[in-house]
Amino acid sequence: MTEISARTGADRTEADTSTNPDADPTGVAAPSTGGPGGRGWAVGRWLGARWPGRRQVRVELLAGLVTALALIPETISFSVVAGVDPRIGLFASFTISMVIAFTGGRPAMISAAAGSMALVAAPLVREHGVQYLIATTIGVGLLMFVLGLLGVARLMRFIPRTVMIGFVNALAILIFTAQLPHAVGRSWTVYALVAAGLAILLTMGRLTRAIPAPLVAVALLTFVTVCFHLSVPTVGDEGRLPSSLPRPGLPNVPVDWETLRIVAPYVLALTAVGLLETLLTAQIVDRMTATTHNPDRESWGLGVANIVNGFFGGMGGCAMIGQTIVNVNAGGRGRLSTFAAGGFLLLLVVPLRDLVCHIPMSALAAVMMLVAVMTFEWRSIAPSTLRRLPREETLVMVVTVAVVVPTHNLAYGVVVGVVLSALLFTRRAARLATVTSVLDPHGGERIYVVRGSLFFASTADLVEAFDYARDPPRVVVDLAAADVLDSAAVAALDDVRTKYRERGVEVSLVGLSPAGAALVKGLSKVN
Repeated sequence: MTEISARTGADRTEADTSTNPDADPTGVAAPSTGGPGGRGWAVGRWLGARWPGRRQVRVELLAGLVTALALIPETISFSVVAGVDPRIGLFASFTISMVIAFTGGRPAMISAAAGSMALVAAPLVREHGVQYLIATTIGVGLLMFVLGLLGVARLMRFIPRTVMIGFVNALAILIFTAQLPHAVGRSWTVYALVAAGLAILLTMGRLTRAIPAPLVAVALLTFVTVCFHLSVPTVGDEGRLPSSLPRPGLPNVPVDWETLRIVAPYVLALTAVGLLETLLTAQIVDRMTATTHNPDRESWGLGVANIVNGFFGGMGGCAMIGQTIVNVNAGGRGRLSTFAAGGFLLLLVVPLRDLVCHIPMSALAAVMMLVAVMTFEWRSIAPSTLRRLPREETLVMVVTVAVVVPTHNLAYGVVVGVVLSALLFTRRAARLATVTSVLDPHGGERIYVVRGSLFFASTADLVEAFDYARDPPRVVVDLAAADVLDSAAVAALDDVRTKYRERGVEVSLVGLSPAGAALVKGLSKVN
């Protein structure tokens, strides 16, 4: 008998406070309501614990500034991929970052207009125009919100660890290769700036951690570029920055069934891609910061952010792992860094756009190259790891990377990896079902012992494991060590009993679990 115990309300409160990052973005546990001063004293302590101290505020703001600088060229390039004006992607990133800072369930994670969603949305813009993209963004937000409330994040448990490693490695490769056009095949000046940027990034942390190394690298290289009038590609060359704030409004599309027919497939595809990339990125941040997140809240919070984003005319967005790692490495741990990233992004691309245009792309390329190197799971390809890792798991990891890198679509790689993992697991599980037998001393009865999980894949050879022609008049099939999981297993047991009864042999099934007995009773055709 299984003993089930329920936690009390006090137990749940304590557990939720210790595991939920929303309970305390600064990592300081909220105090209890007892102590001197009563409830007012407790509320004051609680507010102090939730609000970061002065030093942490400075760190969070600087991390947000560095992340905003990294967002600008990426967002512009993603806008070009989607076939829209750069201002649409930039305003989308600003809106999503600001809203998700309040609604999301993973503090310190950066969500903005993402390349994976831009790839999916590009055909829609090309065939029907920007207004249908905006309508689709609102639909994506609504669907994400509903799925978040329904607990879709629970499906993440079915993504194997090797698929996640392949996801991370593929993303690191994509981040690195995306910087190559800004650093390779250029003038010697660009090479020198990239090398100088990498040198600053690698040495700055040894000198001081008061100012994030990426911010120092970008500032110094921009100063050098402007002072010496160096002719190198800059942020201004990537696309025109906006000159005014976004205005809310409704998409200019007909409200009819034809519009629904056009946008519905893209709503489904973008929702799947966005939630998948977001929830996988959240798990990566969990490992980096030794904290946990609320996946359901992150799902519906991203939905709210995309709804607001759509009403401001933006393209769909989700978590961006490269910029998230920039934020975390710069010290961002709470919601303030996410909010600051959105706020600084708006400040940089509107009032300060003339200054931002002079930032050399080689400086940002150096930052993102180092991010890619730090993102890659180098231990996963170490010879010692590959020797110990089962070949099936290595194959899943390699296939995930092989699908993502050429398609630039993380969702494709994850789906293929999960399907391949399921097939390999099924193949492996099919070999786990075994049948052994023993004949009683008098020769009147044979007992067969079945071990393992019986389902559609493992029952293929079950029927052939019995010696129907030479068995004695009575046969017992002991299923105490087996699990009957589906109708295929019941059908296989029916075949065994039918073959014995055709020969006049009495056969009985014993040791069935309650669930297995109920399944056999409900589906068996043999009385």
